[in-house]
Amino acid sequence: MPGTLHAQLLDLVCGAFLLAAVVVLWLRQLASIVRVFALQGVALAGIAALLDGHGSRWELLAVAVGIGLLRAGLLPLLMRRALTAVATGPAPLTGGPAGGPAGGAGGGAGHHYAEDVSEARETQPLVNVAASLLSAALLTLLAYAVARPLVALHPTPATRALPVGLAVVLIGFFVLVTRRRALAQVVGFLLLDNGITATAFLAASGVPLIVELGVSFDVLLAVLVLGILTTRMRAAFGGTGIDDLRELCDR
Repeated sequence: MPGTLHAQLLDLVCGAFLLAAVVVLWLRQLASIVRVFALQGVALAGIAALLDGHGSRWELLAVAVGIGLLRAGLLPLLMRRALTAVATGPAPLTGGPAGGPAGGAGGGAGHHYAEDVSEARETQPLVNVAASLLSAALLTLLAYAVARPLVALHPTPATRALPVGLAVVLIGFFVLVTRRRALAQVVGFLLLDNGITATAFLAASGVPLIVELGVSFDVLLAVLVLGILTTRMRAAFGGTGIDDLRELCDR
């Protein structure tokens, strides 16, 4: 592949990778956030594939395929199942106003419906949309400022895209600490991991296959555990807001 075309494609894929992280900050529907995360997984697989501009390193292509299957296929599937289980699973029902069985049943159904709607979206993040997008811009500028000395050491198309990986790491951490729904925090954790993976790829022109397999299995295990945790939280507290856990700790 010609050098100019290869650099342009790598920049395009890295731009899509960063854009997906910013869009996660903009969205509130958890189902849409999961879909955007899957698209970011495709972009991450593209970064891994494009690091081998001559097609001579089969292990990079194998890693790219594995990343695509795991981060654009399996992990979003597990999160969608967890979201479905949380939205439709059992929740404590509260009776309606005093006045008879009919009022109680109606109040309980209305409360259950409100719970299901709130569980499908991030309703009350600690930072609103405008401030979140502004924070993403500032974090991206910070990533470019921090990575400038590293890029100067060995200016190649891959290292020049290194700030993108660092920016996604910072944005993922920002999502992790500002979202209140457990599933939204799972997405923040996975964005953080995607950013670390992209940074490793861009800084070292790929990582050994066995290392990526080990990290991927760790991430898969973490998502499985977090999926079970959110379902148990829904059954115990009637929701997945972390405020419930804080109240339990205070007691």
